[in-house]
Amino acid sequence: MSEPAPLTPPPRFWRSVRARMLLIALLPALILLPLVLASTVKNWIDRFDEVLIAKVGSELTIAHQHLAGLLSDRGADIEALSQSAAFAGIGDDPAALGAFLEERRAALGLDFLYFLDGTGAVHSAPAGGRLADPARWPVVAAALAGGAGAGIDIFDAADLHRLSPDLASRARLPLVETRAAVPTERTEETRGMVVHAAAPARGGGALVGGTLLNRNLAFIDEINTLVYPAGRLGDSGQGTATIFLDDVRISTNVRLFEDVRALGTRVSAAVRARVLDEGQVWLDRAFVVNDWYVSAYEPITDTFGARVGMLYVGFLEAPFKAAERQTLFEIAATLLIVLAVSVPVLLRWAQGIFAPLERMNATIETVEKGDLGARTGIGAADDEIGRVASHLDSLLDRLQERDRALRDWAEELEARVKDRTRDLEDANRQIEATTRQLIVSEKLAAIGEITAGVAHEINNPLAVIQGNLDVVREDLGARAEPLKTEFTLIQEQIQAIHILVSKLLHFARPEEYADAGSGNDPDTVIRDTMPLVHHLLSKARVEVEMDLSAGVVVAMNHTELQQVLINLMVNAVQAMPEGGRLTLRTRREEAKGRAMVRISVSDTGTGMPPEVLGRIFDPFFTTKRSEGTGLGLSISRNLVTRSGGTITADSAPGQGTRFEILLPVADTGAQAL
Repeated sequence: MSEPAPLTPPPRFWRSVRARMLLIALLPALILLPLVLASTVKNWIDRFDEVLIAKVGSELTIAHQHLAGLLSDRGADIEALSQSAAFAGIGDDPAALGAFLEERRAALGLDFLYFLDGTGAVHSAPAGGRLADPARWPVVAAALAGGAGAGIDIFDAADLHRLSPDLASRARLPLVETRAAVPTERTEETRGMVVHAAAPARGGGALVGGTLLNRNLAFIDEINTLVYPAGRLGDSGQGTATIFLDDVRISTNVRLFEDVRALGTRVSAAVRARVLDEGQVWLDRAFVVNDWYVSAYEPITDTFGARVGMLYVGFLEAPFKAAERQTLFEIAATLLIVLAVSVPVLLRWAQGIFAPLERMNATIETVEKGDLGARTGIGAADDEIGRVASHLDSLLDRLQERDRALRDWAEELEARVKDRTRDLEDANRQIEATTRQLIVSEKLAAIGEITAGVAHEINNPLAVIQGNLDVVREDLGARAEPLKTEFTLIQEQIQAIHILVSKLLHFARPEEYADAGSGNDPDTVIRDTMPLVHHLLSKARVEVEMDLSAGVVVAMNHTELQQVLINLMVNAVQAMPEGGRLTLRTRREEAKGRAMVRISVSDTGTGMPPEVLGRIFDPFFTTKRSEGTGLGLSISRNLVTRSGGTITADSAPGQGTRFEILLPVADTGAQAL
């Protein structure tokens, strides 16, 4: 053995054993672990955001229920008051009625309360308050018609002033310029959002009351306390609730400054478009006055069914984002600590593997260059790599000895293997083709035998039935006359069965029944076939166009040609489920050096892709699943081929299908060719 060849470093670092071993060692720690961790963190952040959205959605439900409860309570209070004995016992004294209404208004916490009697007179509290045409409001009209109810209504400044100048003053809010809101030229909001309730009262009148929601801070604080009780959002969490008239905050605990509520500020344009314009619920983060909140908005509709405002709940996003960032920082710090500890250990272990491998790789490269005397020189170390190096040196020794012999017969062996492989592939292809043909032949033969057997078995009992029917008719004699219709019907059905059996035998053994010596006019056969498929054509709304101009007879059995035509027509109808046009044409032409007749059957159906078109004549191939056997076109081709003709198909998806049958003209001696 010669001395080991000097080892040289590989020309490219990233193709070296060292680089690959380092990649294997560091891939899990530096790439896979961060990727898995990043995917997990992203999934956690997405789930965290979904939880926040679900949380604010449930809080909006609570606020909605509280607002609905306020409407229900106000309606119940007004209805109870209208039906109370105290109200009924006042009589028609205006002073007493006014004092009573003022007392109950204060007790119920209403901003106005009035009684519209059956004559149209109004008695109100505060005194003198009166709406113009009260019956125009749906809740008042319903009460006058006998039904109690409550809802949200928007009163303009004039209506509020008629009820009470104080209400008009409370409702007035100067608009505050708000970031991200829709631009407006208005400077103040003078309308009022009112909880409007009414109930039928004595004498065909109505008792009507209401509460102004503008600046109603007690009500909005009550919603906020209900939705966000102490501690629900943690120490730094901040929950808010707001009622909007149109897009203006009329009652809110959102702060413009530390002690100043954001009354008169407006909602962002994106929220307004979604909630007020489109009537959808907003569940997402949104910019609220001066910060981002996880927000939920829903539209508020008045008693006329119009969207007039919004109900909002939400909480400050910043504390949750801070917690999210803190968690991400802790995860990143933990990952860095793990990598700082594990990477040096992994590199140390990798070095013990790639150094011997690099030496063996360098030895192999030297041998590949032609120096068969190169060896690793590592020796038999007590580990797997050392044993591999020792075996490598031993193999190189044997390689050097046998190299010359291998070179001599390697090329010859390779050539023989290629020749043998090619022969085997050809044989396998022939075997596969033969096997497929045998399977198809066996299936067709079995079907023919079964059909013939069934037909013959039916003929025997059919003959017995026919014989006994004749005996009965002879025995009855004149007495059979009243049953003539029934006997005739039985005879017709026996004849129908006989015809069916004959057709089955004709299908199973066509060569025994074919009238090969006679010819048939294809135009006549087509006309005879149309009544057989008329019901299918009518049901499928298929129009038929015929251009029959052959004028000669063809050398094909009438029944076989009719069977082929029926199969093609039925396939065409099934390809046009929405209706269409079926075209039948015949013409005489010269082809293959003799007189021929071309029969064309085309439809305007769905058509077929090339992969289906190439297999339609294969036995048992069908696209109709359980509705077809896959034998129709195969049998049709066999019948046409046996008569000396050909059948072809042309189709494309969406462009319909055309079948063409080319049959030789029959040499009958009575026809000029």
